[in-house]
Amino acid sequence: MFDRVQSAGYLANHMARLFAAGLKDRIGPLGIVPGQFPVLIELWESDGKTQRELVEKLEIEQPTLANTLARMERDGLIRRAKHPSDARSKLIYLTERGTSLKDDAFRAAVEQNEEALSRLSPAEQDQFRHLMRTVIDTMREQRR
Repeated sequence: MFDRVQSAGYLANHMARLFAAGLKDRIGPLGIVPGQFPVLIELWESDGKTQRELVEKLEIEQPTLANTLARMERDGLIRRAKHPSDARSKLIYLTERGTSLKDDAFRAAVEQNEEALSRLSPAEQDQFRHLMRTVIDTMREQRR
């Protein structure tokens, strides 16, 4: 018998949607949406990645990323450049605008996380994050 309040998948999905909604409210004024945030994080950490690298790192479907990148390019967050050694690939770089949003976007994400976890003690927060990483690692291994 399925019981959604006992279903880890249901609860994780519900929590993710609430996190995304809160993040949307916080980063919307910056001109970005939650679906763009993981791409921005990857490029803030290491600018100049191929679409394939982003698909693999973010673990999302190629068509989903293609749509996200098209919107980000349209909105002036990224630019694409020829790959120096692979004519079939392009490198994705942040624009000046995309780079300039980093501090405000990170601040918004930190605020969202702090608010969401505010009823947990610091030790519970650490345990919660540890347990989530363990479940994520388990699911990644199952997909291989």
